[in-house]
Order: sequence, then C-alpha cells, then structure tokens
Amino acid sequence: MKKRFSKKEILTIPNFISFFRIALIPLFLWLYCAEEKPFAAIAVLAVSGISDIADGIIARRFNMVSDFGKLLDPVADKLTQAALILSLSVRYPEIWALFFIFVGKEITMGVVGLVVLEKTDTMNSAQWFGKATTFVFEASMAILLLFPGIHPSTADLLFLLCGIMVVFSLTKYLIFYFKLLKSHEDNG
Repeated sequence: MKKRFSKKEILTIPNFISFFRIALIPLFLWLYCAEEKPFAAIAVLAVSGISDIADGIIARRFNMVSDFGKLLDPVADKLTQAALILSLSVRYPEIWALFFIFVGKEITMGVVGLVVLEKTDTMNSAQWFGKATTFVFEASMAILLLFPGIHPSTADLLFLLCGIMVVFSLTKYLIFYFKLLKSHEDNG
C-alpha cells in the first residue's frame, strides 16, 4: 500500500476547512444545549454546511483532492450528524433508533472501506447518494432544532425519512464497493 497522508497532502485549504467544521461542533453543542440558542446553533450549522460545499469545490477546482481529505471530510460530516442526534435526544428520545441505524451504517462502511482500501489500494471519495443523505439528514435535524414544538408525528416522519436515506446510502455504497472489488479482481 502506498504511503498516505504526507505533510503536503494534509496541509491543504480544503482540509483546514474540514478541521474548521469539526471545531464548530463544540460551539454548536454549547449554543444549543447550554445556552439554549437554537437560531445561533442553526447559524453555526449553516456555516458548517456552506464550508462543506466550499471545501469540495476548492479541492476539485485547485487540484487539492487528497486521500487525507477523502477521509477527513466524511469524518467531519459524521461527527456533525452525531452531535445533531445527541442534541435532539433529550427532546426526542425516539431519535435513538435513528442513532443506532446511523452507527450501524458507519461501522459497516468503515469495515468495507478498509477492505476495499486493502485490496485495491484506492481511497474513494463521497458519492452523490452520500451527499444527498447528509443534506436530508442535516436539513431534517435543523427543522427539529428550529421548531421545538413540531407535532410528534412530523418529527417521527423526519426520523423515518432520515433512516430510509441512511439505509439507501448504505445499500448504494455497498453496491459501489462490491463493484470496485469485482472490477479489481477481474483486472488483477
């Protein structure tokens, strides 16, 4: 396996933006949970979302796509999503079902991703269905953060939508990874 994560690969603008997104998580949690300022917390979440889009655009436009960035960007996404679930868990205990689906997907993706990396020596970046799931997930959570008095059945529908998207994304990624493995075996 080739050497990954050189200093040059780590010290890029898109990676600094991903680190910035991770640094926003405690600020979001503090604003929402400790200060009870949902609009300020949503503003932080919006900055995180916009910077997520920006880091991808900058990486592609200025040829700064790196294996480290392919790892760091989804970590920032997943940590943000976990923070959203945890912040809403007091008001919506039923969100724990979504949390366990989310964790199951991430463990499965981590194991399969490592197998693909080991067998093909390639680190794959996010696919459209992963980005769509992130958008639906974070938009749904933002609605729940902004409207604490939302009807419980509406909250349940948002949780269901997120759960469906997480399972859809996992299914699509597994198909994608198994095709990569098959292609690698056929060519190797």
